[in-house]
Amino acid sequence: MKIKSTYKLLLVISAPLLLQSCFVAKNYSRPEIETENLYRTDNLPQDSISMADVSWRDLFNDEQLKSYIEQGLENNIDIRIALQNVVAAEAYVKQGKAGYYPTLSGTASFTRTKNSENSQFGSFFTRPLEQYELSGNLSWEADIWGKIRSNKRAFSASYLQSVSAHQAVKTNLIASIAATYYQLLALDKQLEVAKQTLEARKNSLETTVALKDAGQVTEVAVKQTEAQVHTTEIIVIDLENNIKLLENAFSILLGEAPQKIQRGKLDDQSIETELSTGVPYLLLANRPDVMQAEYGLINAFELTNVAKSSLYPSLSLSATGGFQSLEFDNWLDASSLFSTLVGSLTQPIFNGRRLRTQMEVAKAQQEQALLNYKQALLTAGREVSDALYTYEAETEKLEARSKELDAYATAEEYSEELLNNGLANYLEVLTARQNALNSELNLVDSQYLRLSAIVELYRALGGGWK
Repeated sequence: MKIKSTYKLLLVISAPLLLQSCFVAKNYSRPEIETENLYRTDNLPQDSISMADVSWRDLFNDEQLKSYIEQGLENNIDIRIALQNVVAAEAYVKQGKAGYYPTLSGTASFTRTKNSENSQFGSFFTRPLEQYELSGNLSWEADIWGKIRSNKRAFSASYLQSVSAHQAVKTNLIASIAATYYQLLALDKQLEVAKQTLEARKNSLETTVALKDAGQVTEVAVKQTEAQVHTTEIIVIDLENNIKLLENAFSILLGEAPQKIQRGKLDDQSIETELSTGVPYLLLANRPDVMQAEYGLINAFELTNVAKSSLYPSLSLSATGGFQSLEFDNWLDASSLFSTLVGSLTQPIFNGRRLRTQMEVAKAQQEQALLNYKQALLTAGREVSDALYTYEAETEKLEARSKELDAYATAEEYSEELLNNGLANYLEVLTARQNALNSELNLVDSQYLRLSAIVELYRALGGGWK
């Protein structure tokens, strides 16, 4: 009888092995995607070196900025949330690895049954029946079709996806802190320019009043100069308000309550790292969001394997054993031992189309993940191109604005001299002054935007998280 039982068990085990050639879980391979022309570069050579490989500690030269980045990486709320997602995903990876192992459970129970006297057995057993049981159950499912293996790989991909998401948050945070810091410095310089202009215009108002008393200009000129004073006061108020609002936003990036931010000066900032983009293919290994999208594709691919394998028979073995007795005194006795061994082969037949729907949904989600991966690559290429052209444009504009400012400053100086000698219209003086102020403010904007473009290029290439 034992030999017969063994043969039957071996038959149950070998049956699905004979069918295994019908389906084997596929291995993931990266889809072929064109990367050669992901972004446009007119001036920068493409080689194997990318500025994304440079640490942010070496990229920035402002010690105050670097200390803020350290603080932000440690305290920022988004970073800490992403880190907890990594911890949760790591737990699922451990669960996936445990899928190969059998499950073991223990049970201790006491059952008391009293049958109705009018029931089938109640007339024979009038006294309550009591049963004591202490048992263990061991079960194991064979990974014939690779379902457990694919589940494990799916969990691993999900974990790596959460790690990449954490890296993407880190990269974006570094870029946000740097860009906001530079913007604060730019606003400081613009405020300094506006305050100097305000003092100059107050002095001009006194001069205009004196010229009016001397009969060289009219009351209209006085009122126009006074209006320019108030216009500049409004610019100062707006800049001071924008600085406070930006300091509040910067504080949140650091994970702190709004506060005053200590900082350097815009003219002291420089980024000396060579602007090298590397070949576009490097975006696959440098951009955390691109890596995150690919791990999402791997996860969807493996879950499709799982859905397919669910359509095939599953082989499971289970064993139950322990002590069972009608009397407490004999509960843990050798004669109370019992055991059960079960080998089962289960093939889904009708289940309300649940498994077929699960497979179709998995395929659709895999296609979505592939499209998200392609979109992430295209977006990465566009962001690199945008940052490159912005940097080039702001570099050219910075030179042009410097010349523009020199011209407007000279025009303002000449027009005031001509006015003092009665050789110029006062409207020309007002126009020259306003143009000079706007030009100087725009020059500061270009200084900031040029620095910001370098930071954005660094982020777009995937720098900051390594």
